[in-house]
Amino acid sequence: MILASQSPRRHELLSLIMDDFWIIPARVKEILPEKISPQDAVLLLSEQKADEIFASHKDDIIIAADTVVAIDGKILGKPKDTADAFAMLKTLSGRIHSVFTGVCIIYENGEREKFFEETKVEFYELSDKEIFDYIETKEPMDKAGAYGIQKKGALLVKRIDGDYYNVMGLPVAKLSRVLKRK
Repeated sequence: MILASQSPRRHELLSLIMDDFWIIPARVKEILPEKISPQDAVLLLSEQKADEIFASHKDDIIIAADTVVAIDGKILGKPKDTADAFAMLKTLSGRIHSVFTGVCIIYENGEREKFFEETKVEFYELSDKEIFDYIETKEPMDKAGAYGIQKKGALLVKRIDGDYYNVMGLPVAKLSRVLKRK
């Protein structure tokens, strides 16, 4: 079993399902078509990551995932800089958005299984100072939507509807059930 990810969060979350797996990060350049839904985006990117690793590990099971934050149909990726992080967090302030994680599994026989999970997240109304203080933690800079729910970003969240672990980057309960079916 190979996790095609460099994310320490995904590594930690997959450890909830299984003890023994390898980590081989995919190096796919994440480029999306202009008009693509968040659901299709995470499925496409997770499949590209899985395909890259499967090409050189055809005797292994590959698991790849990708997570995006979306609001008003717009995908918020990882911020380019602090101004971009501020703009994203300002957009999310006081509103409900969706976090989508797509998962692609490629089995040894080449068969693939793809699914996505959606979790709704509501933020408190955030002051500019709260946003700037959070950006100063540096947490937002490598996270989709400019926040991570598992650390200081938890202080921004009023409520969630759905899988908490999905917001962290891997819907572990659903993935566990999919893997048990095989």
